[in-house]
Amino acid sequence: MQPKTAHSARALRSQGALAVLRYVHAHPPATRADASRALGLSSGSATEITSRLKAARLLDEDAPPRTGGRGRPSPSLIPHPDGPLVCVVDISHEAWRVAAVELGGGVLTESDGRHTGSPDVIGPLAERVAALHARHGRRLRAVSACVAGTVSGTTVVQASGMGWRDVSLEPLKPAGIPLLVGNDASLAGLAEARRGAGAGSRVVLHLTVEVGVGGILVVDGRPVDGATGAGGEFGHMPFGDPARACPCGARGCWDLEVDGRAMSRALHRPAPRDPRTAAEEIIASAASDPAARAAVAAAARALGRGMGALVNALDPDAVTLSGLAHQLIETAPAALNEGYTAALMRYRRAAPPPVLPSALGPGGPLAGAADAAFDVLLTEEGLEAWSGA
Repeated sequence: MQPKTAHSARALRSQGALAVLRYVHAHPPATRADASRALGLSSGSATEITSRLKAARLLDEDAPPRTGGRGRPSPSLIPHPDGPLVCVVDISHEAWRVAAVELGGGVLTESDGRHTGSPDVIGPLAERVAALHARHGRRLRAVSACVAGTVSGTTVVQASGMGWRDVSLEPLKPAGIPLLVGNDASLAGLAEARRGAGAGSRVVLHLTVEVGVGGILVVDGRPVDGATGAGGEFGHMPFGDPARACPCGARGCWDLEVDGRAMSRALHRPAPRDPRTAAEEIIASAASDPAARAAVAAAARALGRGMGALVNALDPDAVTLSGLAHQLIETAPAALNEGYTAALMRYRRAAPPPVLPSALGPGGPLAGAADAAFDVLLTEEGLEAWSGA
């Protein structure tokens, strides 16, 4: 049985247990020796801490097979089979995913599907979350939702691509389970900075293009997401034509210069119903169609100019790109670099922050949402709640 005493909670907090858990979560698959070296623990301390974490059903050990070398291989520290889980709900413009994620970011179960863009999708998603809760019981410690829209608290205050305004995600919350909600691009940036292309950089600017531009600045592994959690809406900075109105209510938004709407406009086509699909089709035809190639180059140049402005303002070590931004830099690298370089202050041009393609790809928002939830769980309060449950 899980220990349920205040003493057990204190034991987990003491002597580096929390540090070991955080290390294992951030560096899978980690061995006991890896954790010992990184955290400055003696072999005896690491063994004792691991024993307590195993007894608390937080970690387990998976001894690697012998290789014929001298000595015993260090065991891998892995999530306990009865350990804590988080449920991630990922809602993009036309699709959804619901996943159960364990310590270290491993996905145990996942389901996905399409939706029409209506907020009505929340009802069926809530049923899937409830089914996961019924299946895993007390192991499910949090629900973390990522949405293609502007978020404040647990409300999607605006999702222009889906037409949402002030849509509460509280129905996703089972009784007694905390609910976290974040913007998908911001959460992708969090994961990219910690686990992906930006790992090892102290200050990472992440940008993604889907329908418009989103992203986040991550400093020391922590997102700079503002007073209400709505920070990172870079696509609504006035880097575009001030005569052009954005669905967000502002004018001249950068969003309107870099996605499928901009490319369609350059080709004298009507505004697309699905800007992302339109962008993918135009990018795919750029190799053989000069007009499409020019439209893609214009979007890439606009993306580069905005990137340069943000680098001037935010001073990152690296810029990471995901979504259609990755495709733009692959298809029109010269145009993107031209826009980027022209926008940079002169002193930055000799050694600008590198622009790096995403290492996590479409899995970035899910990984970031899981990390955000484990940030809450891997605390003294979170361990105390786990020990007393």
